[in-house]
Order: sequence, then structure tokens, then C-alpha cells
Amino acid sequence: MSTTTVAPVRAGTDGYVLRTATPADLGGARAVMLDTVYRDLRSGYVPRWHADIIDPETAYLRPGRCTLLVVEFDGEIVATGAVRDRGPQAPPNPQWVADRFPSGTTAQLCRIYVAPGHRRRGLARRLVRELCDFVAAAGGYEAIYLHTDPAVPGAEPFWRSLADEVCDERALPGGGQGIVHFALPMPMPMPMPVPPPLLAR
Repeated sequence: MSTTTVAPVRAGTDGYVLRTATPADLGGARAVMLDTVYRDLRSGYVPRWHADIIDPETAYLRPGRCTLLVVEFDGEIVATGAVRDRGPQAPPNPQWVADRFPSGTTAQLCRIYVAPGHRRRGLARRLVRELCDFVAAAGGYEAIYLHTDPAVPGAEPFWRSLADEVCDERALPGGGQGIVHFALPMPMPMPMPVPPPLLAR
């Protein structure tokens, strides 16, 4: 496993601990994700959309330029966030959106889900910040992309506060899938450590 998948442990004074997922966390992470797709997205499990939820180790822990972060509270996983190295695919996404964000050079933020009892505490913003730091450190990415379902309470205003709209499918003929596509600014590359100056002899 590449060391680029490891994020620092961030322990807040509020008791929440944000860190890179380990294999032992995958059951808890999967529970948060499945609860979201059933409760909020109301799609239920759809294999072509949600295979990464069933096998997050293959999707996120093994590839070097992908990652899965979790937030733990009192021993329980209560939030997730991930990066995968593929852009939106078309169809069903509009072809021009897929062309703008090609796989391989696009970091897609996904599965940024927070359990209902832990929302509105800044966890999603913490996850986005750490995921963007990961993208900067991973190298090779030229864009950060995500999409969201505006039917999820709070999702659309949250992303509009952080990202730029690329395409609102509700404005397309027929409404498309009804989702909104966004791009986040690329973070600056992580600076290399500056060696100390040589002392004059």
C-alpha cells in the first residue's frame, strides 16, 4: 500500500478523530455509506453505482492515489470521505462534463457522508480539507471533481459554499439525472522541506 494513502490523525477537542481508514474500520464505514444511500439518497444499493461501498478496500485502500478517511467518535465510525482517481463517466453524465474531467488526472471526491446524529458539527468540511491535502500530496491530479444530489438535505448549499458549479442537470432538457456537478480549486502542491542553511566555517 502506498504511503500517500495515510493522512495524519486529527483529534479535535470535541472528541472526533479524523484519520485514514484501516481494514478494521471498513465495516463501520460501510454502515455509514449504506445508511446514507438508503435514508438520504433513497436509491438503495445499486451495484453499478455502489460497488465501492461493498469493497472499499479494493476501491480506496489499495490504490496509491486513492484514499478513504473516517471520523471516529467514542469508538464508532460516524463519517466518511474518499478520493478516487476517475472522473465522471458518460453516459449517464453529460459527455462534455466527462470530457472535462478525464480519469487518471481527475481526483473525484466521493462518499462524504456524516451520520445523522453528528451533522452540523463541521465534520464534512474537515473531511474536504484533508481530502484536498491528500490530492495535493498524491501528485498527478489536475482537477478535483464531485457531484451531489440536491435532494439530500443540506448537500447543495454545502457544496455551493466550497466549490464552483460545472453543470446543474436540472436545467438540461428532461432534467438529466437531477444532480449537480462541481469543481473544487486545486490546492497548491505540498512544499518540500527547506534544508537549513550551511553554517560558515
